[in-house]
Amino acid sequence: MESTSQQRRALVLYGSETGNAQDVAEEMGRIAERLRFDTEVAEMNAVSLRQLLQYSVVLVSISTTGQGDLPTNCQAFWKALRSTRLRPGCLQQVRFASFGLGDTSYPKFNWAHRKLYNRLIQLGAQPLCDRGESDEQHPEGVDGSYLPWSTTLRKRLLEEYPLPEGSEPIPEDVLLEPKWLLFEAKSATPSSGPPDEVSVAGSNGTPELPPTDILHVQGGLRAEIMTNDRLTPASHWQDVRHLTLNIPSYHSYVPGDVLTIYPKNFPSDVSKFIKIMHWESIADTPLAFVPSSASTAATSSLPVPNLSLDKTITLRTLLTNHLDIMSIPRRSFFAQLAHFTNDEFHRERLLEFTNPEYIDELYDYTTRPRRSILEVLQEFESVKIPWQRICSIIPIIRGRVCTRYVASLQPGQEIIVTLQKGGLGVTKGETEKPVVMVGPGTGVAPMRALIHQRKHWRRDIADTAQLAYKDLLFFGCRNADSDYYFKDEWQKLRDEGEPLDVFAAFSRDQRQKVYVQDLVREQSARVYDALANRGGLVYICGSSGKMPQAVREALIEAFQSHGSLTREGAEAYLAGMEKSGRYKQETW
Repeated sequence: MESTSQQRRALVLYGSETGNAQDVAEEMGRIAERLRFDTEVAEMNAVSLRQLLQYSVVLVSISTTGQGDLPTNCQAFWKALRSTRLRPGCLQQVRFASFGLGDTSYPKFNWAHRKLYNRLIQLGAQPLCDRGESDEQHPEGVDGSYLPWSTTLRKRLLEEYPLPEGSEPIPEDVLLEPKWLLFEAKSATPSSGPPDEVSVAGSNGTPELPPTDILHVQGGLRAEIMTNDRLTPASHWQDVRHLTLNIPSYHSYVPGDVLTIYPKNFPSDVSKFIKIMHWESIADTPLAFVPSSASTAATSSLPVPNLSLDKTITLRTLLTNHLDIMSIPRRSFFAQLAHFTNDEFHRERLLEFTNPEYIDELYDYTTRPRRSILEVLQEFESVKIPWQRICSIIPIIRGRVCTRYVASLQPGQEIIVTLQKGGLGVTKGETEKPVVMVGPGTGVAPMRALIHQRKHWRRDIADTAQLAYKDLLFFGCRNADSDYYFKDEWQKLRDEGEPLDVFAAFSRDQRQKVYVQDLVREQSARVYDALANRGGLVYICGSSGKMPQAVREALIEAFQSHGSLTREGAEAYLAGMEKSGRYKQETW
């Protein structure tokens, strides 16, 4: 018979693109830990199917990307799970619970989660409770759905795996011990000391810049900055950048693929953080990770990816290159901070932000004003985090769009990027069909790539002037004079004979606001002809808020009015386009 410890082993897996699903997985891990499970949290690609059988329960958190796809860091796991060699019932020993992160502005809402859930069931795995699903469009974000579901999960875990007599769950007000802590390594030589390549602010007030040393990122590519141009006027509130990069080795890509930049924090912000925490005396001392207890497995992943046990690092370098002190904090961050203050008022206020009843207040304090972790710590000045625990409290810096950092990049400078497949699925074979592109704001970037790629592919067509179609681009911004991106380029392409018409909506240039969906309605006859008569495709990129649904509605109306279809018939036609890959959306 299994020992009690073997009976209480939990594996928490995540498939995540931007880090939200990983955050949820770590919260699931804390639930399991408080119920005294020996808990391991890992990305799906890091485990094999055989390993699932070694745990009492498997908890899964997964987001959906692109056209109902699974995130990159679970593709290998998913491939193994789909193998035709797997016998029915091979996972019948596995008990699991799963939570999906999705966005109802996408046609294939939470498809990755549903595919994964259904396949686990098909192979005999037994669900512990109903699957949970969140919607990015929920007024309270992921927590709006996750919190009630997690309450059910905790209840079911206790029912199915009751604690031994005399044992109680670890109370919420007791701080959980991280698997790894930092300790001084005075005899060691630091692998990367304080960032000495920082240009200090001069007398003219020039801001200091992040260090230019190259980060180590798994699968990373060296890229040289060729140009870095601001597309908006200096007086405009938004700093939108157009970068040109040179990657020496050949890497194929198509429009819609994603290039990710890994930012660093600015030295001034790092110095503020160190000063607030009173870490000046330890900031540049070599440190090393050590297990917090004998139960920490040697294979347990370090809290900071791309670092290893045999290297040392300083707090300053951690805060500059690895820890996201400028990110918007999650609810769990406040729960941890409450342990590190002696100020009763601050403690009560921090705990209020962790209360599900005040979820809207947390949103108003953090997400709405985009308040950073650094700003929170400046306000709650009584909080003093032990530096030994910092990597379990501050999230890691994840690759993303990062305007302030990007604005600091200089021509000739090298950075590390990653390149991964996007969800638009553009192919050369579609070139002889028209496309309807909707890309307001920075959503025009993949549309621009698509336009140039189609121009290149059309060289194989003898006479582009004889083409029976024109591509249609619907672009939207606030003002024609401030953020009409690539205006001159569109005109040049048309002058060169490219089959392209551009329709621009400027929402703030007149009394009544005009958006891309309004222009789709105005051009509904041409849109209908391109899609219904000529078998064209729709690409939608940009904000994942109300825009995609509004454009979808305008398309349905076009099918109704010009195709003499009922509302149900128009919706069915659009659904058929989605199913056949003629309607593609990539929003963020």
